[in-house]
Amino acid sequence: MDIRKLRYFVTVAEELHFHRAAEKLNMTQPPLSQQIQNLEEELGVKLLERTRKMVRLTPAGAVFLEQARLIMAQLDRSIQLTQKADQGIIGHISVAFVDSASGGIMVEVLRKFRTAYPQIELTLREMTSSQQLQALEDGQIHIGFLRYQEDTRHVSFRPCQEETLLAVLPDHHPMSAQTQVSIRELADEDFILFPRHLGSPFHRMVLEYCRAHGVDPRITQEAIQMYTIVNLVAAGMGISIVPSSVNVFQRKGVVFLPLQENPPSVPLYTAWRTDMNQEVVSRFMDIVEGEYELH
Repeated sequence: MDIRKLRYFVTVAEELHFHRAAEKLNMTQPPLSQQIQNLEEELGVKLLERTRKMVRLTPAGAVFLEQARLIMAQLDRSIQLTQKADQGIIGHISVAFVDSASGGIMVEVLRKFRTAYPQIELTLREMTSSQQLQALEDGQIHIGFLRYQEDTRHVSFRPCQEETLLAVLPDHHPMSAQTQVSIRELADEDFILFPRHLGSPFHRMVLEYCRAHGVDPRITQEAIQMYTIVNLVAAGMGISIVPSSVNVFQRKGVVFLPLQENPPSVPLYTAWRTDMNQEVVSRFMDIVEGEYELH
């Protein structure tokens, strides 16, 4: 059925006058009358009763008017939603993050994105960096906050935050009252680190930093989540070296201390699919860019 016929019928049914309806539709009366007649023939029912003095809806016409209005309203809504989706104002975006990023720049990015685009459905998933890269490759997520980058098809990277390394010690540790600590002073400690097989670049960075200063860490515990590492330190299971953003997990039982020997920079990258939901992804990345400039 031609959608124009619905518009013509709704206009005539609301005006109950062919001449006024024709003027409202910017057309002449004879073609309008012919279109209504064609619609009635297509439906096989009489929609309007016409006399020289009046036009009125038949019972079938009243039912069809109600349904036609619903169809027209749904069509208008569909057009608006389609246009908004094309503009990146509505839609869906899936964002993954390493847990150590949850206390840094990502918090402000998510807050501003939700405020600016409340109609975009946002799904969050906590993943390791390697899991994020695989999820991006597989098209399971659109955006990732991760600790390293690599050459990957359909995925682009950009740094969004630079951090440093901090030592985490139990608050009853003999060195806990110091303002900073030398990595050499920690040579005999039990270390709790992120597993090498799940985050090799960060794991390798910590080991290389320690070994560059004559320390070969004795790794006695491993944990995937930085918050778990902090909890294990609080439980007296050992000490750890973590990205500086982890100090937002302030809790009783631990202290975070700067390292004396110029620790390396710890980058946080944003990665995104270059071939999925480009308008929505672009709007998200605009906010990331703005936050990066502020930091």
